[in-house]
Amino acid sequence: MKILVIEDNESLCSMLEMFFTKEGIKGTFVHDGKEGYERFKREPWDLLIVDWMLPGMDGVTICRKIREEGSDVPIIMLTAKDSEADQILGLEMGADDYVTKPFSPLTLMARIKAVTRRVHNARKSEEEKNIIQTEHFKVNKTTREVFLDGKLIDNLTPKEFDLLIFFLQHPRQVFSRDQLLDRVWGYNFYGDERTVDVHIKRLRSKVGAKKQPFFHTVWGVGYKFDETVE
Repeated sequence: MKILVIEDNESLCSMLEMFFTKEGIKGTFVHDGKEGYERFKREPWDLLIVDWMLPGMDGVTICRKIREEGSDVPIIMLTAKDSEADQILGLEMGADDYVTKPFSPLTLMARIKAVTRRVHNARKSEEEKNIIQTEHFKVNKTTREVFLDGKLIDNLTPKEFDLLIFFLQHPRQVFSRDQLLDRVWGYNFYGDERTVDVHIKRLRSKVGAKKQPFFHTVWGVGYKFDETVE
């Protein structure tokens, strides 16, 4: 684990450095808020420990700026302030947890483990939401990668990908061409129904086969996606 500690109390940093070494943690210690913030931007970190009161830039400002930039790196705030209002402010500005001074290294270590575990589980849950897994397909909606029976399919157009995602999420349901235009292309699309036919034909050629076309024509109605029909 790689942790950035932004704390101006050098004796506290020395104590944490010794404890981190015993725990197998790589700690980097910066004693100025502005310098610590710049150091954060230069390197990837597994976790930040930030003191509330710092020269150069206070810890609350550091948290706020990091979150405004879109980073979800876990942050633990160190503070001598123990009022509920101060604690709420720190959390609202982006801290994931806080530890009130004075504290023992064991207490801090417990918080580090709890925060990293919580963030890891949240990220894993978010990643799982973006994965679609069926009998033959695995699709990552974030990276827009499509695997068919373990083989990467990298020649889909953006709209072919969107159409495939829609069908994977609605297996064995029959949709008319108008419904597909509304649901995949959107209400502002002014093309005709033949657009759907062309895209279905292309998907069949790229991810289907004569024995297993996946995309089935329902005569007089439209199309459906079914992996169970040959």
